[in-house]
Amino acid sequence: MTEDFQVSSVPAGDSAPSANMETTVSPVNAQGRTLYLAKWTTRFWAWVIDFFMVILFLNIIRGIVDSLGWTIPLYFDPWHWEPFEFAFQTLFFFLYWTVMEGFQGRGQSIGKMVMNLRVVSRDGTKIDFKEAVIESFGKAFLLPLDCLIGWLAMPETKLRVFNRLSGTIVIKTDYKEPAGILYVKDKE
Repeated sequence: MTEDFQVSSVPAGDSAPSANMETTVSPVNAQGRTLYLAKWTTRFWAWVIDFFMVILFLNIIRGIVDSLGWTIPLYFDPWHWEPFEFAFQTLFFFLYWTVMEGFQGRGQSIGKMVMNLRVVSRDGTKIDFKEAVIESFGKAFLLPLDCLIGWLAMPETKLRVFNRLSGTIVIKTDYKEPAGILYVKDKE
């Protein structure tokens, strides 16, 4: 991805940019690292993977519980919405994203791992549990509104409202081999 950003360049000693001083620069942060913001489509597919993984897990748990003769509403049935079911599933999604993305600052749910995405602080550092809780809240409880307001109020930033509130961004990561390891395909 070779997106360039418009930034205002201010010569040393000037307090405000003068007219016509905008220049196109490469997206490099203060530490010299390049952070590529994830595309909305890639983030959507990561969310879809997470959605199906969590629903599959909840259905497996429901199957185990049902085989024991107990009944708890843990499955996803789009034709029969029960308030308790919906609330439980939403809470589970919130806990899933908070733990997966906030655990040891990894910033990745299963869907993000598959799609090579990561949630990081705006400067590219690892997020903590507090940031993960705020970021996950919008995703679990208010996703349509969270995205819509982000798209309309902050176009071109690729931020949801709760990304903005938590000070996080979603970036594209590269899958790299461990240091000192080279994978070679065997010719068959």
